[in-house]
Amino acid sequence: MQQTRQYILEILRERGEATVDELTAELEKRIHHGITAVTVRHHLDVLRGENLVTEPAIRRRSAPGRPQYVYTLAEKALDTFPNNYQHFARNLLGQLKSSLPQPQINVIIEGMADQMITEARMPDTPVEHRLNYVVDYLSEHGYDANWETTAEGFVLHLSNCPYHQLASDHHELCALDMRLISGLLGIVPRQIGRIADQEDRCSYLIPVKT
Repeated sequence: MQQTRQYILEILRERGEATVDELTAELEKRIHHGITAVTVRHHLDVLRGENLVTEPAIRRRSAPGRPQYVYTLAEKALDTFPNNYQHFARNLLGQLKSSLPQPQINVIIEGMADQMITEARMPDTPVEHRLNYVVDYLSEHGYDANWETTAEGFVLHLSNCPYHQLASDHHELCALDMRLISGLLGIVPRQIGRIADQEDRCSYLIPVKT
């Protein structure tokens, strides 16, 4: 990410919210040279377009005066900062496997998938419409999904695995994806490609009923 925009995200994370003038003053300290409010607004527009910064909101004032507009981080921006999720998840799965028999692990994984299905609130519509909904839902959760029509039926592609670093050692996560997709579509697909098997993407065939 462009350095100035990364600084803006860091400032908003530290302060919670900031006006353009506050961001400009703080940026000058970090980049060690002048920067205009117009330039800061340009960077904010880019960050808003990437859903990393929220739309400006009016700051409450205790005294009369011109309204001040503040910016805050959008939830998606949290993913741009270092985190320990992968390490935590790997250790958690390892502890579960060392403490519980495999059938109980499967029940936990299935419960996680069922919870996601419930949260998604999938509408009862034709399969093509459901595929569009599934693509939007999965892409929001980091899967980078799309679908296409083939001679055999519909094929759902997932170009990114949100837990790729874990799936090679914990195949239960692939089972979670299968249960999730089956529950969202209301159809059990056939998996025809897996990132965990060194393929470019995970793919699922949804046969057309004849």
